[in-house]
Amino acid sequence: MMKAIYFEHTGDAAEVLIYGDRDLPELAAGEVLVNLKASAVNPSDVKKRAGFQAPGFVDGFVIPHSDGAGVIEAVGADVSTERIGERVWVYQAQFQRHWGTAAQQIVLPSERAARLPEQASFEQGACAGIPMMTAHRCVNLDGGVKGQNVLITGASGRVGYYAVQLAKLAGAKVIGTAGSVERIKSIEEAGADLLLNYREDNIVDAVMDFTDGAGVDRIVDVEFGMNVQDSAQMLKVNGVITTYSSSKRPEPAIPFYPLMFKNIAVRTVLVYNMPEPAKQQAVNDINHALENKRLKHRIAQTYPLEQTAKAHQVIEQGGLDGCVVVKI
Repeated sequence: MMKAIYFEHTGDAAEVLIYGDRDLPELAAGEVLVNLKASAVNPSDVKKRAGFQAPGFVDGFVIPHSDGAGVIEAVGADVSTERIGERVWVYQAQFQRHWGTAAQQIVLPSERAARLPEQASFEQGACAGIPMMTAHRCVNLDGGVKGQNVLITGASGRVGYYAVQLAKLAGAKVIGTAGSVERIKSIEEAGADLLLNYREDNIVDAVMDFTDGAGVDRIVDVEFGMNVQDSAQMLKVNGVITTYSSSKRPEPAIPFYPLMFKNIAVRTVLVYNMPEPAKQQAVNDINHALENKRLKHRIAQTYPLEQTAKAHQVIEQGGLDGCVVVKI
């Protein structure tokens, strides 16, 4: 038995999240048992619990959260015993499964437990899954960005903050947008070359001036539907939009011909069903950056496991740009 947070039906966090005992599934071939030290709360975790996104199966309990970090306690057949005692960060833990990381322990496929470099804390490792892997995919989906101009909207957000850093590490010139003075400071800290306030600045004019009228090669976009009209103006011919959200306009009107005449590609990004080679490349590059302390991190709030409902509530309230972590 282990202590865990779970829910048996969707609804308000304070009403449906239960702190109690749960059994672990048996350790199967190809799996590892991880003693968890930290669990990150992402917006998708909150939406599943609230009922806005399907958990991936019909019924039964759900231990929420996809991302976490801890230490491997045991391994199943076909997994090297040398992994026992290894510090790891786990991702995609609750995708189409009952078991997530809001618990003392988790059993999951060995490939979903990536080695966590000693240079990173468990709290930082818990932020590697959805935020860092999404950022990595958005920046690298259509090849390298060395020498390119990359615009990152919502650059102070959980994904955007890492996207700025990963794009800079890859050799790009980065333009970052945010909506307040405080958030502008955040993207400056992340290393953006041009800082723009989308509430005050004319983004299109500023981007075209910065690029000497050429436009940007790539846009990493947090609000595709809100921004696509401007994106079509700011992108070069053969440019790329990589987007991971369109919450304000989930069914946007698309300026088809402006996009077509520039041969612009629109790429949507979801970590859960990314190709496996892309996941492994993200793991490798993220770990290289962690080992060399090349990434800055923001842990906005931490809560003990039994207060996971409060962690969900602060995500729903908004206003926090850094990661929200449950310590175990």
